[in-house]
Order: sequence, then C-alpha cells, then structure tokens
Amino acid sequence: MRVLLKEILDCSPDAAWRALRSPAVFREVSSPVVSVESLEADGFPTAWEPGEHPVSMTALGLVPMGDQVIRLAMATTRPDGVRILRDTGRGVSGALAAVTLWDHRMAVAPDPAGTGKTLFRDQLIFRTGALTVASWPVFWALWQWRMRQLKRLAPTWQLDLGVDVQPSPEQAGQASAGQAPAGQAPDGQAPDGQAPAGQTPAGQTPAGQTPAEQTPAEQAPDDSVPDTGVTQ
Repeated sequence: MRVLLKEILDCSPDAAWRALRSPAVFREVSSPVVSVESLEADGFPTAWEPGEHPVSMTALGLVPMGDQVIRLAMATTRPDGVRILRDTGRGVSGALAAVTLWDHRMAVAPDPAGTGKTLFRDQLIFRTGALTVASWPVFWALWQWRMRQLKRLAPTWQLDLGVDVQPSPEQAGQASAGQAPAGQAPDGQAPDGQAPAGQTPAGQTPAGQTPAEQTPAEQAPDDSVPDTGVTQ
C-alpha cells in the first residue's frame, strides 16, 4: 500500500534538507501522536547519517508500540538537484514487528514556480501482512499530521544555521593553524580598509566634531498519482 503527499514548504530547499536530517525535527513532526526515543548508546545524533538507528516508539506517549530500526540512505548528487532521504528500516518488536515492508522516501527540490520555496514529496510504501488494508487509514492519518507539522515549522527553518553546515577545508586548516578564516581579520586587528575599534577611519570625523555571499535510493517519490493515492 502507498501514501503519497506533495506540498510547497515555505523555506529554501537547503533549509528543508537540513530539517529532514535533524532527529529533533523528526521527533517534533511526529509528536504528540507518536513519541520516539533513541536506543543508541549516545542517544540521537545531531544530524542523521546513513546507516541504522534503533528507536523505541509509543503512541500518544502512553501506549508502547515497540522497537524499530531506522535504516537511512541519502541521495544528494542527482543532476536534477533533487535530494532524497530514504528509510528502509524494519520493526523489531511489539506492534511494529507486524510491518513486513517499509520504504519511506522524502524528496526535496526547488519549487518549479521559481518562488525560492521547496517542493516536498513524501511517499510511504508499506505492508503489514493480512492487516495491510486495515492499516492504511492509520498511516494515512499519521502522514497527514506529519505534513501539517512540516508546513507549520518550515518558515522557522530559514533562521536555523543548520546541523549540516561544516567549515570548508580551507577554513578548517586556517583555524587549526591559528589563522582567521578568509574575510575575517585576526584577533586584535581590523579588516582591510577598516579602522580598529575605538579609532575613527581616515577621512571621517569623530561624532560631535565639525567635518574637515540512479539507484532505487535515488528515485524521487512518484507524483504521477493523486497526492494521497493508494496502490497495492
């Protein structure tokens, strides 16, 4: 069975991609319908990385759902600029163990209308054995809630510096050598063309004086069916 949603998020594709890679955002968009806790020794990472991440889930923070392994892969080098986060994890215990197929893909791309916003596509393909058909309304409702949360939070992501922002190799080398990054002056020195703090630049008068910046994992969710279409 499949759940497929498509929306325009009010943020840049870079901001949306940073959010998808954030375990904090993952937990926030699922809450309070589903609460998620990490089973990793060090807890949730700051940013998702490819690989397996075991978690425990509860419904409404009260009813145990069981344990699940989130297995992530990322596609970021497609020529069309689409970035995809894919989870092909599995249920380990409890009600989650009934899920026999789990393929969740989230794709981020620039809005084709040129607004600078994000075209976001979210597709879940799942099977739960004999309960597959009966499970579809549950997953459909949960995905509707997730999308509502994503749309609500998206404008705030523009202000987030992002968990995947890393210094360039040149900046890292300069920092380790005690040098200031490009465009910044060493401590105690003013940038070129600027006067040190407390001094008046040449040619200016102090105040108060008179003047003198494809594998399967790489396939975007298929949006050729209605946004909440169902297939078997």
